[in-house]
Amino acid sequence: MELAHSLLLNEEAYNQLGEFQKAEFIFEWLRFLEKLLPVTSRADVREKQKKLAEQLISLLNSSPGPPTRRLIAKNLAILYSIGDTFSVYQTVDKCNELIRSKDDSPSYLPTKLAAVVCLGYLYKKLGRILGNSFTDTVGNVLKAMKNAESQGRYEIMLGLQNILNGLGAAATPCHRDIYKAARSCLTDRSMAVRCAAAKCLLELQKEAVFMWSTDLDSVASLCFKSFDGSSYDVRIAVSKLLGTVLSRAVTCKQATASARQNVRKISLDEAMELLATGFLRGSSGFLRASGDILKGISSVSRDIRVGVTQAYVVFVSTLGGQWLERNFSALLSHILDLVSQSHPKAIQTQMDAICCRRCISFILRATVGGLLGEKAQIAAAKEICQAIWKLKKVVDVVMSDGNLETRIGTTDVTASQHVFVCALHELGSLIHGLGTTAAPLLQDSSTGVLDAVISVILHPSISVRLAAAWCLRCIAVALPSYVSPLLDRCIERLSALKSSPEAVTGYSFAVAALLGAVKHCPLGIPHGKGKVIMTVAEDLLCSASQNSRISIQRTQAGWLLVASLMTLGPAVVQHYLPRMLLLWKCVFPLSPKDLETERSRGDSFTWQVTLEGRAGALCAIKTFVSYCGGLLTDEVIQRLLPPIPCAVDLLTRLPSIHKMYGNALKTPSMTYRHRLYELLALLPPKTYEGKFCAILKELVADFTATDNQMAASTFLLPPLCHQDDLLLLGPFLQETDHRFIEEQLLLGSNIAGGSLEYDPYSIYEKAAEGDSVPKPLPPALSVISAAVRLFGVIFSHVAESQRLQVLEKLLASIKQTKGARQQTVQVNIVSAFSSFLKHLASCKGNLGPEEVRRPALTLVMGALESNNPLLRCAAAESLARLAQVVADSAFTAGLAQVSFDKLKSARDVVSRTGHSLALGSLYRYLGGIGSTQHLNACVGILYTLSQDSTSPDVQTWALHSLSLIIDSAGPLYHVHVEPTLSLVVMLLLTVPPAYAEVHQSLGRCLNALITTLGPELQGSNTAVSALRTSCLLGCAVMQDNPDCLVQAQAISCLQQLHMFAPRHVNLSSLVSCLCVNLSSCYLLLRRAVLACLRQLVQREAAEVSEHAVAFVKDCREDFTPDINIREVGLEGALLSLLDKELDQRLCQDIKETLSHMLTSVAVEKLSFWLKLCKDVLAASADFTSVASVDTTQEEEGTKEDDDVLTFESDERSHPFTNPKWSTRVFAAECVCKIISHCENAGRAHFDITLAQERKQRDSRGDFLVLHLADLIRMAFMAATDHSDQLRLSGLQTLLVVVRRFASVQEPEFPGHVILEQYQANVGAALRPAFAPETPPDVTAKACQVCSAWIASGVVSDLNDLRRVHQLLISSLTKVQAGKEAQSQLYNESASTMEILAVLKAWAEVYIVAVEKEKNQSDAHTQTLTITNSTDESYRDFTSSADGLLDLVQADLGTLSKLWLAALQDFALLTLPSEYASQLPVEGGAFYTAETIENARPHYHNSWALILYATALWLTSTGFLVVDPDEGVTNLSRPVTPTTMCQDSSSRAAVKSPEDVNTDIFHLILGISVEFLCSPRSDSAMENITACLHALQAFLDVPWPRSKIGGDQELGVELLNVLHRLILTRESPDIQLATLEVVRQILFAAQEHVREKRRSAEVDDGAAEKETLPEFGEGKDTGGLVPGKSLVFATLELCVCILVRQLPQLNPKVTGSPAVKAGKPQLLSESGSRLVSAALVILSDIPSVCSPEGSVSVLPTILYLIIGVLRETAVKLPDGQLPLTVAASLQALKGILSSPMARAEKSRTAWTELLRSALVTVLDCWDPVDGAQQELDEVSLLTAITVFILSTSPEVTTIECLQKHCIEKFKIALDSKDPEVQLKCYQLLLSIFQYPNRAVSYPYIHSLTPSIVGKLQETEKTKSENSAELQVIQEGIKAVAALIAIAEEEHRAYLVACLLPLLISFLLDENSLGSATNSARNLHEFALQNVMQIGPQYSSVFKKVMASSPTMKARLESAVKGNQESIKVKTTPKHAKNPGKSSSIQLKTNFF
Repeated sequence: MELAHSLLLNEEAYNQLGEFQKAEFIFEWLRFLEKLLPVTSRADVREKQKKLAEQLISLLNSSPGPPTRRLIAKNLAILYSIGDTFSVYQTVDKCNELIRSKDDSPSYLPTKLAAVVCLGYLYKKLGRILGNSFTDTVGNVLKAMKNAESQGRYEIMLGLQNILNGLGAAATPCHRDIYKAARSCLTDRSMAVRCAAAKCLLELQKEAVFMWSTDLDSVASLCFKSFDGSSYDVRIAVSKLLGTVLSRAVTCKQATASARQNVRKISLDEAMELLATGFLRGSSGFLRASGDILKGISSVSRDIRVGVTQAYVVFVSTLGGQWLERNFSALLSHILDLVSQSHPKAIQTQMDAICCRRCISFILRATVGGLLGEKAQIAAAKEICQAIWKLKKVVDVVMSDGNLETRIGTTDVTASQHVFVCALHELGSLIHGLGTTAAPLLQDSSTGVLDAVISVILHPSISVRLAAAWCLRCIAVALPSYVSPLLDRCIERLSALKSSPEAVTGYSFAVAALLGAVKHCPLGIPHGKGKVIMTVAEDLLCSASQNSRISIQRTQAGWLLVASLMTLGPAVVQHYLPRMLLLWKCVFPLSPKDLETERSRGDSFTWQVTLEGRAGALCAIKTFVSYCGGLLTDEVIQRLLPPIPCAVDLLTRLPSIHKMYGNALKTPSMTYRHRLYELLALLPPKTYEGKFCAILKELVADFTATDNQMAASTFLLPPLCHQDDLLLLGPFLQETDHRFIEEQLLLGSNIAGGSLEYDPYSIYEKAAEGDSVPKPLPPALSVISAAVRLFGVIFSHVAESQRLQVLEKLLASIKQTKGARQQTVQVNIVSAFSSFLKHLASCKGNLGPEEVRRPALTLVMGALESNNPLLRCAAAESLARLAQVVADSAFTAGLAQVSFDKLKSARDVVSRTGHSLALGSLYRYLGGIGSTQHLNACVGILYTLSQDSTSPDVQTWALHSLSLIIDSAGPLYHVHVEPTLSLVVMLLLTVPPAYAEVHQSLGRCLNALITTLGPELQGSNTAVSALRTSCLLGCAVMQDNPDCLVQAQAISCLQQLHMFAPRHVNLSSLVSCLCVNLSSCYLLLRRAVLACLRQLVQREAAEVSEHAVAFVKDCREDFTPDINIREVGLEGALLSLLDKELDQRLCQDIKETLSHMLTSVAVEKLSFWLKLCKDVLAASADFTSVASVDTTQEEEGTKEDDDVLTFESDERSHPFTNPKWSTRVFAAECVCKIISHCENAGRAHFDITLAQERKQRDSRGDFLVLHLADLIRMAFMAATDHSDQLRLSGLQTLLVVVRRFASVQEPEFPGHVILEQYQANVGAALRPAFAPETPPDVTAKACQVCSAWIASGVVSDLNDLRRVHQLLISSLTKVQAGKEAQSQLYNESASTMEILAVLKAWAEVYIVAVEKEKNQSDAHTQTLTITNSTDESYRDFTSSADGLLDLVQADLGTLSKLWLAALQDFALLTLPSEYASQLPVEGGAFYTAETIENARPHYHNSWALILYATALWLTSTGFLVVDPDEGVTNLSRPVTPTTMCQDSSSRAAVKSPEDVNTDIFHLILGISVEFLCSPRSDSAMENITACLHALQAFLDVPWPRSKIGGDQELGVELLNVLHRLILTRESPDIQLATLEVVRQILFAAQEHVREKRRSAEVDDGAAEKETLPEFGEGKDTGGLVPGKSLVFATLELCVCILVRQLPQLNPKVTGSPAVKAGKPQLLSESGSRLVSAALVILSDIPSVCSPEGSVSVLPTILYLIIGVLRETAVKLPDGQLPLTVAASLQALKGILSSPMARAEKSRTAWTELLRSALVTVLDCWDPVDGAQQELDEVSLLTAITVFILSTSPEVTTIECLQKHCIEKFKIALDSKDPEVQLKCYQLLLSIFQYPNRAVSYPYIHSLTPSIVGKLQETEKTKSENSAELQVIQEGIKAVAALIAIAEEEHRAYLVACLLPLLISFLLDENSLGSATNSARNLHEFALQNVMQIGPQYSSVFKKVMASSPTMKARLESAVKGNQESIKVKTTPKHAKNPGKSSSIQLKTNFF
């Protein structure tokens, strides 16, 4: 294929190829040429033009396929537009000549068609250049059309469209001729030709004025004719034509009219009248219509009506949103008039009426919902409301008119009903879409929306009452605050007007609809409403029999209310369950006998009432079962069951009752059937096993009933077919934007679509996705539908023998019927059987033996050859299920063989399509095809079928089946990939474009092939590369296909290719293709585009975005997108598409795509993204209604702050016009995401100084902090909007901004933060959220922002802080007001949420205030040491923190009570369900008993911070609790054992402070332990941390400590819980906090033991010491019981922490080969802190043990401490000790100096253990496995020193140990490392000075000689190294210390040794100046020592001086030099102070 990439066709390569490859080669060359020509220089083109033109023209003669001919034409056109044009006439002549040719053979046809296409493109590109030749061309083409077949007509129409496009106005002479030709084509029998003609006429009308002036009427009637019998594509194309022509006619300018006098502008009314003619009369002329009227038939076919409906939408959309705003009232009255009494024909049957209403609703939804912004929609809603009022007046007049003409009036009333229904549905949809932004509309009393809707509830027509109820439901979902008042209003009216039938049904519908809305309102309704409704329902049911006039209405209303109440869910329903079950029990007779007597008793009317009641009851139970699954316990099911058998008995008797009482019972009995079937399908089949036979009989009778004429295939079968197979049925069953109206064409002429009046009970159900209103089907159809489902359930549970009988009966019944009846019965039976197979497969059942399989197979095979394609699809799916449930390979192979045989012999389309699909789907549920033989056979047959060009249907089905086989064969298919791919590409190149469905199947095959090849497509060998090229070529062909669904296939194929071989897909051309189709009018194409985009941006978002912008800039061709990508980029285009799009799935894709783009590029394109979000948020920010900034600020700043908030009204047009609130919410969410991405992107985004620096360095840099003003502004705009969702998002954004930027400093004002300047904005954004009418969720979120703002410390000035604080105080007052004051608008749990949010906010503020104060008191202790200069700033600092605490302090009394109440509630709510009976009956402080379930999540959300705050408060009071009686503060004394037994509660009635404290203690501890025991995996880390901090604060106070210390079991339990927490939570912060709590628990135990010992000593002071009992763990035996022992639990926990960080400590692990005793390691900072904390705890353990107990734990503790020392003793560069080493030495010291080591009972054991420990430390030096350890000697030496100094002498004075230790010191002294030497000297100094001589003397004796020796050595080497000089100083210190210790007789000797050394380090005055710092230091140190020693030991000093004159001279010069330097230093400063120098002289005068 690479050879095809050249300017001229490579004929040599071309001639070597086979026939098929030639076509591919040519196509590839043409594709390349199309890209190459425009970028080749003109000179090069001209040079080769002649040859190239010849090659292209010769290709015209080679019968090119459709895609190829289009490319030839395009290339010729490009060639002539770039090169010379003189030869173009020859080409045109050549084409004309080819068209004129008389050759009519099929082989010549492609050449003719190619010539037509070629002419089209030449004229399109070259236009006026060819001007003078066009008349001949057009004439020639039109002449050819006369005897052309459909392909020819199709291409000619498109060719003419191109010619018209290129010539523009110049083509006027031919306009009429073309118009005539196109007219005939517009009603062509080929749909593709009609589409092409519509496109041609659409082009023509641009210039042909007559089309929208003189001939307008004929154009319109022509279009109506074209709609007749049209397909979806035709309706789209023709409606576009009609809508556009009419919009031209309405808006044509007078200027053009003056030039041509005959043009008249028509008025809007005339234009709409024209459309109305089509809508009401269809395509017939006047005469035919009048004839039809005489015959009395409805003449308008549905497809015309649907087409005209679409034309209305095109008409309005073309005129645009602003036009619609201006003309809405005219449009509304016209459209509503279509279904009013002035046109009775449109609504003469209910079916017609329903269809028309749908059309009207669609027009209104598509225009008002799609084109108008929110403000305009509110205006439209007002208009609709006015229309309702007007109609209402008419109805009222008629209703109140009592004269004779009322009869005429009632027809008015019934006719007006449809107008009402349409108006109410649209009003509901509008308000539903507006959400809370519709609040002003409803508050506007002049419009009176609610009054209007409620007044209509009493309309005589049931459909109007239902529509009004639905409208109320929409209002309720949009504005949840209205649910409760509306319910009250309706219930009140219902009770008041109980005797009016309209009122009873109307208001019960309304109540049911409102209850259905509750599940969409998260805040719910007050619980009491349910009770009221239940009472009303019972009342209605009980009083039904009192008044026969309204029995039926009351019965229906009563059960409707009960049923709708069930939708509130288990939490509400459980309270009414007994009452409901009682009603249910009473509605059916108890025994069959009663049923019999009942049957003989009633009359027609009583049976109507009875059936209505029973159907209602069944429906109520069905709703209960589906909505309250949680309540379906076995007991409840047992109570539900008794009436069921009776209900089934009644079912079997219905036919006879029906016979007895006539037709009046037809509908009630159908409804009853329907309800019973629905309920049975939901109940477990086991529960009604006994009735299977009876029910099956009824079901079979339903399927085969003779009177059921409705063929229901279109709604029964699609759910039972496989989704993939439905694609075969064309756009009919696919989702489109027009699905709402197209559906009615699907159902066939005798069925209308669904509508509410068919089943009022659906009023409380959720509408199906994509529907605005539920559309239940007519009863006859719903019964069949329910029967099909129930058959599936029951038939899979009956015995196999019974299955056989039923199947045979069903088969017989199909045979017995004939004609259309037969198909109806067949559809019903096949549906039921498919449903059974699906059910059987899902419960993994088996079909049964051979006898059952045979009839089953007959049934399916019969359907597989049915004329109904849907039935064939369902049969193929059933066959696949049959294979699945039989699960026998022989059976499956048999099925395949049947289809093979059929396909070989059959010639009819039906069998060939059915059986080919059967082959494809057979293995669908068997895990794929396993046999190559079967695969080869299938592929062979399907290849043949797919090339059968005589029948496009066969090709479509065969190719579809092939795609299924490719999927299910998987890797087995590899051998067939190449031939299949060739076949697919060949068909793509040859099948005419009119057969779009074949191309769609080809697309599916290509997709399946690409999936099969998968990642192999990346390969580089020639075979793979050829396959890849073929795939890309196939995609290119499909991209050029005119059919949108084929283009969608192309896009998904390219998406697959991009996934597997991204390098080989040309991204820029793919992106440009996506941009073009982004706003296609085909839903599936838009979905494909977005699915592809979503995938692309996950990998290369930046590139995609750049390609899109580049494409739009380069694009000069006819691409004018609705969305301005050039200005707002692809991202902005997607945002505006999101705003306009109505399809939910698409919106989700757009959001995901944008999120991926944001993740990838938001940080790089920060300004761009923020501007986008800001534009969306600001586009509709209505600042007039927004609370402006608080103007109580006195400063100048307020005015500026105001300006920050009010928005300059930009004159320039906005990129986004009036985005919907949901789009704005998404923009606000994007802002939050952007902030979080910036957080991960680097510090500069949150540091203004750094950001500005970087910005100066590189101006392209962009940082978030520079956009802070925008972020605040966006958050403000969102937080103050009308939409509650947007307010929540805005507050969330504000919260994120405050949290992220709180600490960012303001560089210009040090000490201040950058956010400070925005405090006015924050206050203003928060204030509206605290207004009384704000919903609780918004207030709760605002509280969170308030607390974050106050806690952030941004504002230091208390006065400024007070504003926000005031908001919190107002909320607190609301909380204090108690339950009575709560609003009755929402569920009680909503106020729980609000109260807890307030308490949590206060808790957060209090916690921060306390922490700040604590930090300050710490800071204060430090600042006292600092000079006065910082006092000022310090004073400011403290004032702000104290102030914050003072602010809270005022309310602390109230808050603490509320906090404790909330905690008590929380504690009750966390009790397990078995304690439910112990909960308080009336609920808790902040929740009610009925709303427990809803309240739980709110408590879970806020308890942790409240707990922490409470603990801090208790800590601050030291557990001083105010006595309720005396108002006196009692300090509860810590409990000591001696006061334990005294009875403190002398007054039983009032709890003593002690009891109150104990309660609080157990409450807090209980909550903490319960939570920490098993924190759910999703519980936030903050909760765990807060809980641990609370425990820490709690244990800071003596009293709780004494409780825990005194109750060992409690301590152990707490430790076990903490241990588990450490095991399950990895976070170091949590583990550290846990260890802190463990330390405090141990401390509490220590205190307790100490107290016990003390009190024992006090009590037994006189007695002998020996008799004292042992306190502490381990008692006399030393045994510790796991599970009971505090010490054991603590050890476990510490071991866990240590082993986690240092696995080597675990002896089990160390033994294993995986862990070698390796090098010591340095832990991470958090690891080190954890290990240190654990060591601190370890060292405290012995103090809580008895002496014997301490002996048993000591080995473990020592092992761990020394282990840590050994494993972490790493040398650090600067001689520092690692944190863990320091901690382990500290712990070691703590253990060694423990009193237990000296206690008489444990002394000997301790001594031995400590000796062993010392040996272990000494052994650390020894090599392991021959390798020298790399331990830090300093750490080990320090450890030895700690042993020597901290233990009793008997431990270390054993000779062998002492020798060992001394040896280590000697080694260290000889070390090469000055650090080690230095430390060694320091340690020895401390040993030498140890008071016990037995310990220190051996060291002195052994080591002094070597120390002195070392010093003398260094004197000789004269080192300059500062480290070494420091070592010398330490050595001197050690020797000097020895002099002090030594006995008298040895001192002289030591002094004599030391003095020469010291003097040798002195420097004379000359060298002193030039010496290094360290040398000078040593000099001064030595001099000082000499000065000290000299006078002390003067005799020795003099002797030494005398013995060495040089030494003396050196000393004197040093002293002199020193005096000089002091003089130099002191003279300038202290000239007057001669004292210093003289003092030195005095000292040195002792020579």
